[in-house]
Amino acid sequence: MKPGRWKGLSWVQFYFSLLCVILDFQLDGVSGDNVEIEKHREMGRKLLESGQLAGALSHYHSAVGSISSCNEMVHIKIQHLYLTYYERAAVFLAMGKSKSALSDLTRAIRLKPDDLIARLQMGNIFLKMGNTQKARENFQAVLQRSPDQDEARHQLMRANELEELQEKAHATHHSRDYRTTINVLDRVLVLSPWDPESLELRAECYIHLGNTRKAIQDLTPTAWLRNDNRAAFLKLSTLHYSLGENKESIGHVRECLKLNQDDKKCLSHFKQVKKLIKQLDSAEEHIKEERYQMAISNYESVMKTEPNVPYYTNKAKERICFCLVKEKMAAKAIDICSEAHQRDPRNINILRDRAEAFILNRDYGEAVEDYEEAMEFDMENNEIRDGLKRAQELLKFTPKKDYYKILGVERSANKEEIIHAYRQQARKWHPDKYRVDWEKRKAGKRFIDITSAKKVLTDPASLQDLGTVKRPLIACLLLY
Repeated sequence: MKPGRWKGLSWVQFYFSLLCVILDFQLDGVSGDNVEIEKHREMGRKLLESGQLAGALSHYHSAVGSISSCNEMVHIKIQHLYLTYYERAAVFLAMGKSKSALSDLTRAIRLKPDDLIARLQMGNIFLKMGNTQKARENFQAVLQRSPDQDEARHQLMRANELEELQEKAHATHHSRDYRTTINVLDRVLVLSPWDPESLELRAECYIHLGNTRKAIQDLTPTAWLRNDNRAAFLKLSTLHYSLGENKESIGHVRECLKLNQDDKKCLSHFKQVKKLIKQLDSAEEHIKEERYQMAISNYESVMKTEPNVPYYTNKAKERICFCLVKEKMAAKAIDICSEAHQRDPRNINILRDRAEAFILNRDYGEAVEDYEEAMEFDMENNEIRDGLKRAQELLKFTPKKDYYKILGVERSANKEEIIHAYRQQARKWHPDKYRVDWEKRKAGKRFIDITSAKKVLTDPASLQDLGTVKRPLIACLLLY
């Protein structure tokens, strides 16, 4: 979005100062000599006062055109031109078009070199643009003609202060002290809010610190502060792309292509974003139509199209997890959902879907834990609350664990067979073998289960409690 009215602008004060200049000319009997020109200028001033900037600018353009074709006396044309350029500069400032304002003020000063107000305004604009050298030149020119001009003296001090801060910011950035650089640039941009170099430097620091959102905020105005700033549009597009904001991404890269439709980098990125959007939209359409296997295929294509941006891999894993649950492929869903959870631990949709996969697999305890974890992130979510209640009810009526099944042995297995099976399972599921959190957690629970199974199945008293020992021969064998 093009910048409109800039925070901290002094264009209102500028407008009032130009009214003083206008009154001076009116007292000299110059204003009103050309009816057509005065009509456009008067309309321009009224529209500027009411904030209708585009209309005001149109009338000032017409006034300049009328003066250019005017056949009146040269001194009248110069006076009219001076006022028109001066007033149009105020409109440009109000629209955030500082370069156009500078151009008009330069023309006004050429027509009336002794005008200190226009010179002072030029200095203020250069200061806001971060050009300390040009700002100083204008403030010093004012002070040479009027040594008691307080604003010029004050602004000259601010220009010197700004230059020192700019040097410090570049020094700290060179040493990779990004947080300090940001703090210094915060002060720089109070003095020079239209300085694209400082905004770009702060954006770069935010990128290094992983704050993409702040970087976007700083880069957005720089795309319009520089002429043909394709690099900024492309950077903005890639930043939005990294956040999964494809609508914004495609919008910025299109602005780049408007400037040059053959720009190779922008064209390549445009094609990439378009392809990915098509795959994502197609996948969600398949889900909407309950064609889950086709949606899975689309999301697998998404991961191939963009393997380097975590957002898209995470999104694909999340939605594949959802589709596998809908297809009642419990074991595969648990694996994919667990991987997705590892990538995005606070995503309640993933926790919900994995809980449902656990329920399909009759692992009700794990389902309860996932729903409880999801509740920690969103206490007001009715779907999560209902899912937790359902999982708790299923767990409540779940039969006692089948320890034979846990160890993978027959019910007729003897003590030696049980211990052998335990050792195999213990080696497989020992938590120290796993590094990923969710795998370690799963292994830890399984290890506890197989340890409990070994203890129960090698203890005759426990077997009697389970009601599983019917033949005395088995009990005798377990004593040895």
